[in-house]
Amino acid sequence: MTPATYYRNATVNGRNIFFREAGDPSAPTILLLHGLPTSSQMFRDLMPALADRFHLIAPDYIGFGHSDAPSREDFDYTFDNLAAHVAGLIDVLKLQSYVLYMQDYGGPIGFRLFTQHPERVKGFIIQNANAYLEGVGDAPKQALGPLWEKRTLETEKPARQFVGPESTKHHWLVGAKDPEAINPDNWVLDQALLDRPGTQDYQVDLLENYKTNIGLYPQWQAAFRAHKPKTLIVWGKHDPFFIPPGARAYLNDLPKAKLVWLDSGHFVLDENTPQVAAEIKAFFTSTVEAVSVST
Repeated sequence: MTPATYYRNATVNGRNIFFREAGDPSAPTILLLHGLPTSSQMFRDLMPALADRFHLIAPDYIGFGHSDAPSREDFDYTFDNLAAHVAGLIDVLKLQSYVLYMQDYGGPIGFRLFTQHPERVKGFIIQNANAYLEGVGDAPKQALGPLWEKRTLETEKPARQFVGPESTKHHWLVGAKDPEAINPDNWVLDQALLDRPGTQDYQVDLLENYKTNIGLYPQWQAAFRAHKPKTLIVWGKHDPFFIPPGARAYLNDLPKAKLVWLDSGHFVLDENTPQVAAEIKAFFTSTVEAVSVST
């Protein structure tokens, strides 16, 4: 019998945060942090696959998915603020410890949570989430680099295209082993939310604010070395946004991490959920030491 997933809401700092929950709350918790351009829906298949062993919580950030999406005039869209609201949800749910599963935007949000409360974090699962300069591909540099240097109407244009229909679909399909195995609901539903009035304005704010994450890379890396969280890396090796050198770089600071290459791109779960679930179960219920599975 497939474990049920529940769809819940909580109030954090006066805002509604939607989250998915599965598994026994007395089991070890995995906090699943999604990327751009999607929401917690990216974990819809992984959660039932893990719920026999773990307690799963997958929130939608403010402005994403089914959570509140206030205008940029009413909410400061920064990664600090998104992380603060996830931290508030952790407090509301009284989660004392958890493993962080991080993809894309989930990285800078999760690493903020880690540096604030490293004692709560029992491990990392890193799926195409970057913390190293060598992991930033040419695609984001070319699209966002000018925006990071100076925001103008002209430098905003590539960022708006980055959350437009063609790019949203590209995020899901790029690097896929079999594009016909990728559910088109992914980009159709994601884009429907991105096309809400005002949404692309605050998404550009976040894309500009991404430069603050790069500024924090040295702090995060120092925290990795200091606290040495148990780390599993599952990386789509054809990702043009967060490229393979970024995956390998974690091994310099976390030499006991396990690195698993997947024949995928920026998103991996549509094609690889059984393998990813098996890796998580094996790694977090055993004493796996340093292993890097070669390409």
